[in-house]
Amino acid sequence: MKKAALGRGLDALLGEVGEAYENESSTQNSVIEIPLENIEPNPYQPRKHFSEESLKELADSIKKDGLIQPVIVVEDGIEGYILVAGERRFRASMLAKMESIKAIVLDISKEQMQQYALIENIQREDLNPIELAQSYEALIKLHGVTHEELASIIHKSRTHITNTLRLLNLSKNTQEALVQKKINAGHAKMLVGLDEKDQTTMVNSIVGQKLSVREVENIIKRMKQSRNEAKKPLKKEKESKHLYLMDLYAKLKEMGIKSVVSSDKITLEFDNQEQVDAFVKRVD
Repeated sequence: MKKAALGRGLDALLGEVGEAYENESSTQNSVIEIPLENIEPNPYQPRKHFSEESLKELADSIKKDGLIQPVIVVEDGIEGYILVAGERRFRASMLAKMESIKAIVLDISKEQMQQYALIENIQREDLNPIELAQSYEALIKLHGVTHEELASIIHKSRTHITNTLRLLNLSKNTQEALVQKKINAGHAKMLVGLDEKDQTTMVNSIVGQKLSVREVENIIKRMKQSRNEAKKPLKKEKESKHLYLMDLYAKLKEMGIKSVVSSDKITLEFDNQEQVDAFVKRVD
């Protein structure tokens, strides 16, 4: 019951950001112009990487057409505010050297501030896979929901949620390679489960040899097969039959045929073809 209630709470939160934008003129939400210098970034913002090129494009758009969608803030002190949602717009406005920004002021808790930032992030297409995984993980911890429940709430498949979260099991260096787009999410999913050394080797190979996801999959498959084979116990050598060959050796010697006894075998030796023919006639 507790999980279900929390799930419904998260589902409701997903609609609140949109509702705030739709009701800009409502009595609950007020839209005002706030000096950029009076706004502090959201301390709970999970997003750490912003494309400089993308921010420059947005800054140019804001200079030309103005800010279409306001940011969301909460009051902090007498004239201060904390950004809740819209950090990309906030950063672009700073880059465009705007003096103020259009904002919706909400009265929410610190926990809701974190939720808003997470929700805004997971709805963005340009969020890198690690930041997305961190956002999913944070929402699951905040609301105590399962992968299945989160998938239903944010309208993603459970497989997508689980596979994305598995990226957090990668080493820090591999995660950084993914963030920097040296490898893609498909490559990264193949590397989950490898130890840190193998991950580093594979990342270097992917970058250096431009390996496809399929090629990486095949290399890892062969690597695992090879190691599994190495772990298997060695087959026991064929047991000796302990044959007694000395009587045969003696008989051959009587026949004038040279032979050598070694372990469980006897080797005949002939000096010429005549000896071979003579032996064949005797045993025929």
